[in-house]
Amino acid sequence: MPRSATTSDVFNAIAEPRRREILDVLIAGEKAVGSIVDDVSLSQPQVSKHLRVLSEVGLVRCRAEGRRRLYSLEPAQLRPMHDWLAKYEQALAERLDRMDDYLKELQRQGDTQ
Repeated sequence: MPRSATTSDVFNAIAEPRRREILDVLIAGEKAVGSIVDDVSLSQPQVSKHLRVLSEVGLVRCRAEGRRRLYSLEPAQLRPMHDWLAKYEQALAERLDRMDDYLKELQRQGDTQ
């Protein structure tokens, strides 16, 4: 996949499992790159590469504190993903409700026999 598609789209950026792992680490709060490296067991250059992609799509924010770079999650940028998934969650819930109704009907039919 070309780099431009990955860095311009939240969906493509979080398709990479290591980036999702980094986002999971940042849920707890702001962290320095070194702490993220320890948490995800990747090399510093790999973590920095993934942080750059996540920053470019707005999922993480970086701030300087002296020589350190501290990263934090920007959860509001996940809203497009949430909105997209919501319609599928609703469809799944409706199917599960229909299955529940069907199972109850089967149980009633079994009780009458």
